[in-house]
Amino acid sequence: MLAKTKGDEKTMPDTEKESKSKKSQKTKKSEEKTKEQENKTTLSDLPGVGPATVEKLNTVGYDDLMSVAVATAGELIEVTGMSESAAKKVIAAARTSLNMGFESGMDLLNQRKSVIKIPTGSDEFDKLIGGGFETGAITECFGEFGSGKTQLSHILAVNIIKNNPKSTVVYIDTENTFRPERISELAEAKDLKPEDVLKKIKVARAFNSDHQMLLAEKVEDLIKKQNLNINLVIVDSLTSHFRAEFIGRGTLAERQQKLNRHMRDLAKLSSIHNLCVYVTNQVMSKPDQFFGDPTKAIGGHIVAHASTFRLYLRKGKKGSRVAKLVDSPNLPEGECGFFITGKGLKDL
Repeated sequence: MLAKTKGDEKTMPDTEKESKSKKSQKTKKSEEKTKEQENKTTLSDLPGVGPATVEKLNTVGYDDLMSVAVATAGELIEVTGMSESAAKKVIAAARTSLNMGFESGMDLLNQRKSVIKIPTGSDEFDKLIGGGFETGAITECFGEFGSGKTQLSHILAVNIIKNNPKSTVVYIDTENTFRPERISELAEAKDLKPEDVLKKIKVARAFNSDHQMLLAEKVEDLIKKQNLNINLVIVDSLTSHFRAEFIGRGTLAERQQKLNRHMRDLAKLSSIHNLCVYVTNQVMSKPDQFFGDPTKAIGGHIVAHASTFRLYLRKGKKGSRVAKLVDSPNLPEGECGFFITGKGLKDL
C-alpha cells in the first residue's frame, strides 16, 4: 500500500468540490432544459387538441397550459364537446408538461417568500393577522351592518397602492357600497393624489349572482390581456345576491353548489396569480341560541372551508370596532380593538 503524501491530502477536497460543482451545473442545465420545454409547449401540442378546439378554449379563457391543467374534465367537456376520456387525457398531458406533482416543504417555503402582506394601518390588527392581509389566499370578513367590513375594503385598496404604486385593485360591488369620495379621503391622508389612486381601482357593479361570478372570471382577462398588476380583488359582499335569489330550503343545495364554484374560482385566481382576495360576508342570528353570540356567517361550511382566513368584526364600546380571528392555517385565535377614522384605522 502506498502512503498518501501531504500534497495528496490537500488535493482531495478540491477534487470533491469540483465534482460537486459539476453535478450542480448539470442539475441547473437540466432544470433550464425542462423550463425551456415547458415554455415551448402550447395548447396545440396536447393530444387531441386541434386548431378548432384551441379556439374554443381561448374564447372562454383557457389560453395557456396552467388554465387547462387546473380545470376539471366537466369544464372542458362543456366548452369543447369532447368526450370524457379525451378531456382527461388533455388535462393529464397539460399537468405532465408543467411538471405538476409533489414538492418539498423547502420549495413551498421559498414560494412563501413571494407572499405580499397588505397592512391595515392598525398595528394591533396587523399583529393579529400575521403582518397584514396575505396574497395567495382568501380572507373572509363577516359581521353585522356597520361593523366596518366595507370600510376595511376601502382602506386595503389604498394601502396596497401606497406600498406598491404599480398595483391595481379590482372591486366587485354587489351592494352599491363603493364610494370614490372615501377613497379620495384615505388617499389624501396617505399623501397620495386621489386621481392616481382612483385610476388604479377597477370597479364593476354586479346585479345578480351569475353576473358576479362572470366578473370574477373576467379578472383573468385583466391580468393576461391588459397586463395589469392586480394584487387585490375585493368582493363586497359575497353572499348578498345568492341570499336574495335562492329562497327556502328547497333551493339551498343549488345555492351552495353555485357558491362553492364561485369560491373555487376565487381560490384558483388567488393561488395562480398570487393576489389577495378579500370578501365580505353577511350574517344572520340563530334564534335557538340562548347563550353566547348568536351571530353566524351566511354560506355555511362551503364559505368557511374555502376561506384561508376568517375574521369576525363587531361593534365595540364608544364607537370602536373589534376584530376576531376565527380561523387561520398558521395563526392562533385572538382579537383586537380599533377605531375607524377619516384617515383609516387607529389603535385603541
